[in-house]
Amino acid sequence: MDGDTRVEAGAAASVIGHNSEKLTREERIANLYHSKKDRVFVRAIQGEYNVKAELDRLRAEPRVRRARESAFLDGPQCFSRNYVEPKDGITQTFHLHLEEYAPGASSQKHGHVNEAAFYILDGTGYEIHDGVRYDWEAGDVAIVHNNCVHQHFNASTTKPARAIVIKTKPMYLFLNMLFQKTVKDRPVDVTPECEGFAPREIEEDFNHPAGGYR
Repeated sequence: MDGDTRVEAGAAASVIGHNSEKLTREERIANLYHSKKDRVFVRAIQGEYNVKAELDRLRAEPRVRRARESAFLDGPQCFSRNYVEPKDGITQTFHLHLEEYAPGASSQKHGHVNEAAFYILDGTGYEIHDGVRYDWEAGDVAIVHNNCVHQHFNASTTKPARAIVIKTKPMYLFLNMLFQKTVKDRPVDVTPECEGFAPREIEEDFNHPAGGYR
């Protein structure tokens, strides 16, 4: 469609043990966060016909989540740091996480009913949505529409890219809109571009170091 765009222009140690040479490729894929069999997508709310206890519990939860309390998961190409998930007992409506893409990295290829928004903190890259490419750079917001098969790519082979992601998956699943499917697993192979890369644990200069990451 003419004028269609998915990008709006705008001004703890890494957990990568599953990449051990002692594991097969299938075992490494099975250890990815996205391959977990016991993920909590919608948490139970149980008790008497009175939600006061649940409201009291929610109001007692911390209002600030510390990044250092959440480890990066997966790798060696794509790393995720999950800040807010239903299993944490904080929200039932959205999932918030940080994505770190190593040089030359690509994500898993997948689709789901819910939409998602990626605010690009640094780097350059692109999306493939239903076979169409959409380029992005730091300061942009990339939108994943409902029922879209998509994949994320770091366009640089020498510098990382990073995005904060907010998605409404928990709310959609709460409403019994259950479709989601992985078409291609998150890569577990070490490429020449990403070899030796580790996600940046500590933010420096508010994501705007001298010269940037591009």
